[in-house]
Amino acid sequence: MATFTTKDGTSIFDKDWGPRDAQPIMLHHGWPLSADDWDNQMLFFMDKGFRVIAHDRRGHGRSDQTDTGNEMDTYAADVTELADKLDLKGAVHIGHSTGGGEVIRYVARSRPGRVSKAVLIGAVPPIMLATPQYPGGLPMSVFDGFRQALLRNRAQFFLEIPAGPFYGFNRGGAEISEGLIRNWWRQGMMGGAKAHYDCITTFSETDFTKDLQSVSLPVLLMHGEDDQVVPIDASARKAIALLPNGTLKTYPGLSHGMFATHPDIINADLLAFIQAQAPA
Repeated sequence: MATFTTKDGTSIFDKDWGPRDAQPIMLHHGWPLSADDWDNQMLFFMDKGFRVIAHDRRGHGRSDQTDTGNEMDTYAADVTELADKLDLKGAVHIGHSTGGGEVIRYVARSRPGRVSKAVLIGAVPPIMLATPQYPGGLPMSVFDGFRQALLRNRAQFFLEIPAGPFYGFNRGGAEISEGLIRNWWRQGMMGGAKAHYDCITTFSETDFTKDLQSVSLPVLLMHGEDDQVVPIDASARKAIALLPNGTLKTYPGLSHGMFATHPDIINADLLAFIQAQAPA
């Protein structure tokens, strides 16, 4: 097990697989999960010759169950420390949901040469909460409901999310995977309740407008058109207009957790984006 300690004394768990001299791909998980959510992608890209890295965000998985610092600036600072520790150069950063927000905040602040491309999958930017600038977002009552459910019975809440909207298993005709549901629950219950509670505010109220506008590197937005957790009209279809060098790819009928339910489709598109050469 690999860990590193941040400047504020927090122990962060990370995986680092593959040749150390290969191009690095770093994967950033969503709420309230862990690096294990990327096992399929890590094995796929390692097999393709890449170096693959994933970490458990502070308060999540095997990292310290922090009661402070559970907000986006600290998340991005932790990534900066890890990237510096591993001396990642020309890395591709891929983030899902809250992890997509972490990616764009980190990339916007990263040192030249650290990052080559970024991918946001079902990601929260520009902001999930309805605001005067983004009236199509979700009402505060949705996130208050998340907080109430977590406080009332976190274990039950963490069964209902994957069994329902996260993977689209509440849709008629869905091919339900009990393994995915149980693995989601396992990952969620590994983390700390305080960090998970705080992160609801972080993923819903953080405004990434300036981050999106400042990133000139190639950014791919991938989003399921049937995403019930982060609705596409309030997220990716707004974010693409803010990116100087962005590409939006949508997936009819696919859910928030589409990289887990349809890895063959998503992995192939990720590989194509990573290997694509910049126009001359």
